[in-house]
Amino acid sequence: MGRGARRVAAAAVAGTMALAAAACGGTDGSTVEGATKPSASKGKGGSSGGRSSAPRAKQPILLAFGGDTHFEGMLRSRLGNPETALGPVAKQLRAADLAMINLETAITTGGGTPAPKAFTFRAPPTAFTALKAAGVDVVSMANNHGMDYMEGGLRESLAAIKRSGFPVVGIGKNANDAFRPYRVTVKGNKLAIVGATQVLDDNLIQAWTATDTKGGLASAKDVPRMVQAVKEARQGADVVIVHLHWGAELQPCPLPRQQELAKQLVAAGADIVVGGHAHIPLGGGYLDNAYVHYGMGNFVFYSANGKTAESGVLFLRVQDGKVVKDKWAPARISGGLPIPLKGAAAQSALQRWNGLRDCTGLQADPS
Repeated sequence: MGRGARRVAAAAVAGTMALAAAACGGTDGSTVEGATKPSASKGKGGSSGGRSSAPRAKQPILLAFGGDTHFEGMLRSRLGNPETALGPVAKQLRAADLAMINLETAITTGGGTPAPKAFTFRAPPTAFTALKAAGVDVVSMANNHGMDYMEGGLRESLAAIKRSGFPVVGIGKNANDAFRPYRVTVKGNKLAIVGATQVLDDNLIQAWTATDTKGGLASAKDVPRMVQAVKEARQGADVVIVHLHWGAELQPCPLPRQQELAKQLVAAGADIVVGGHAHIPLGGGYLDNAYVHYGMGNFVFYSANGKTAESGVLFLRVQDGKVVKDKWAPARISGGLPIPLKGAAAQSALQRWNGLRDCTGLQADPS
């Protein structure tokens, strides 16, 4: 069965996806321009392939975002069968024209030295195989676990990214590489995606921050460089997406520095600003003509329980370069995997999620 057909089938069988499709205007099963969804990704900074032809007219697109993902604990064994590693939520991700998550782990099998911190995460390169099979098109590794195995782990991660050709943002051999946007054309829409982190352990900031002469992560602590990255991404793009690791763990409201950065990035040209770190969902909404979401929560996460098991997929419908509709499809993490909710449980979770907007200063609808 082709990817386009699988998308239509997925939308038909997944109840929460049907709800999201109805709210966001649906999806017609078409693919990334010039290629099916799995093969459209051409690596860091790439774009979709295909035969030379006249530019296609822009069509509405459906984007999907999930939160913090790694393959620790009981999740590691799922990589033995990467086609099913993400479980039932993959149906929702495959139904979108482009799906993105935060990959919160170093990609290394044995290299590097564990960072001096309480928790260090690592995963083998088959993580990229699993994500691609689940319908994920791009990830950010700019987070407080992306270099958990220090410089040696960074070298292995960059080598694995290069070998896989899987699109990754927020990490690189130097600052220009780490801040470089991933560019892809989806149904006639030119997207530019940037990743960066506002969260780094104090004792690791210098070692983990990419500079002109050293590899590492794109740091959103350097606000002028972050603003510059968005302005550069804006050039030639119809839609600019910024993925940030930000906020405070277990805090349901955005910090003032998050709100200030969101305003600066929107002013610089960002159309969508999403991210996570808090391990619980935060609120989202509209800021001027842009969509901002302050915290996606955990997604594929071995230790999630209680409030940290609240999860979901954020769907955004984009038309003519702007987000025109949004939908939260709630899930609850069980066994490390987000299981989409249905019926009364989904309605209750959605009501809680909508209430999180109250402390964000964001609007429920586009202006």
